[in-house]
Amino acid sequence: MHKKRLFSVIAATSAAALILSGCGGSSSSSSGVPKVDMMKSLGKGEGQVNIVAWAGYVENGSTDPKVDWVTDFEKSTGCKVNVKNGATSDDMVALMKTGEYDVVSASGDASLRLIYGGDVAPVNTKLIPNYADIFDNLKMQPWNSVDGVAYGVPHGRGANLLAYRTDIVKPAPTSWGAVFDVNSPYKGKITAYDSPIYIADAALYLMKTKPELGIKYPYALDQKQFDASVELLKAQKPLIGEYWGDYLKHVASLKSGATVLGTTWQVNINLAQGEKTKVEGIKPSEGSTGWSDTWMISSKAKHPNCAYQWMNHIVSPAANAGVAEWFGEAPSNAKSCDLTADKNHCATFHASDDAYWKDVYYWNTPTEKCLDGRKDAKCIPYAEWVKAWSSLRNA
Repeated sequence: MHKKRLFSVIAATSAAALILSGCGGSSSSSSGVPKVDMMKSLGKGEGQVNIVAWAGYVENGSTDPKVDWVTDFEKSTGCKVNVKNGATSDDMVALMKTGEYDVVSASGDASLRLIYGGDVAPVNTKLIPNYADIFDNLKMQPWNSVDGVAYGVPHGRGANLLAYRTDIVKPAPTSWGAVFDVNSPYKGKITAYDSPIYIADAALYLMKTKPELGIKYPYALDQKQFDASVELLKAQKPLIGEYWGDYLKHVASLKSGATVLGTTWQVNINLAQGEKTKVEGIKPSEGSTGWSDTWMISSKAKHPNCAYQWMNHIVSPAANAGVAEWFGEAPSNAKSCDLTADKNHCATFHASDDAYWKDVYYWNTPTEKCLDGRKDAKCIPYAEWVKAWSSLRNA
C-alpha cells in the first residue's frame, strides 16, 4: 500500500485567492467557464507526458517491482511519463496553473476550480475508447462536467465512512449523530477529517436531521445553511481528540485506542483490521460524503496527444484495476473488477453496487452559483469555507 493523499489543515491564502466564485470573466457560457478549445483528433505522440497525480496513481515499478502500469504504456506509445505527486488538492491546482503539466488526477474539491479557472480543457471522450466502459453513474457529474460538456475521465471513488472500535463503542452507531453528540462518552477520542471540505459532512447531517434549513446538496450552502454547519462543527470541536489527514496515522490511532469513533475511509478500515484492530466502518443512515477523482487535461498542454493516450491507458481495465487495488478504492472501469488480484476487491469497495452510491455525495467545489440549481440564492464559495475552517481549527 503506497502512501495516500495528505490534505492540508489550512489551505494557503494564495490558493484560496485562486478559487473562482463561479461568476464573471470572459467566457463562452452563462456559467462563467472560460472558452477553451477541445481536441478534435489525435496525432503523433510528442515523446513525453507531464503528470500531476496523487501518490500511488502513477506507478512504474520503482516503489514495488510488481506494481507497474507505466512501463508498458511507455513502450507501446513512445510517451515517456514524468510524474509530480501532489500532496493536496490546493497543491495540484497551483501546479496546474504553471502550465508545466499536461494531465492531473483531480479530486472533486479541485476539479471545478480548474474548470472555472480555465486551467483544463473539455475532454473529447470519442478519442478515449476506454471511456465507454466507465460506470455510467460517474460520467457527466457536477464535479467533472459543466453545461453538458465533459472535462475529464473518471478514475476511482470512495465513501467517507463512520469508523468505530467494536470492542469499545457500544451500542454500535448507525448515525453521524454519534460524532456530534455533545454528551458523548467518547469525548476526546472522536476524530474528524482535516479539511475545509469536512464542512459538507456537517451540512449532510443537518440536511437529514434539520429539514427546516432547506439543505438539498451539502456543497450548496447559502449563508444561513453555512452558518448552521459551521456552528455544528464548533459544538463538535471539544469532542475531537484529533483531526486527521494522514490515513496511516489514523490507522495507528484506531489501533492504539486514541481514536475510537469518527470519519474514515474503507482502506483505513481494511488496514486496521489487517493489524487485528477491532474496528468496523459503516455508511450511516444519513448517507455520507465521498470522493471521485477525475483525469483532466491542461488547457495549455504541451503534449496533448500523449496526454490523451495516457488518459485512455490509465482507465483501461488492467491499469484501472491495478491502481484501484494498490491505492484502495473502487475502480471506475466496469471491466476492471474481473482483473483484480483480490477477487473480492470490487465487492469490498462497492464498485458496481449502484444502490450503495445513491446517498454518497461526492466532494465538489462550492461556488457562489448554487450547485443545487437554486437561481434565487447566493451560495458560499470555497474560499469562505477555507477561511471558516482556518478559524475553527485555530480557535
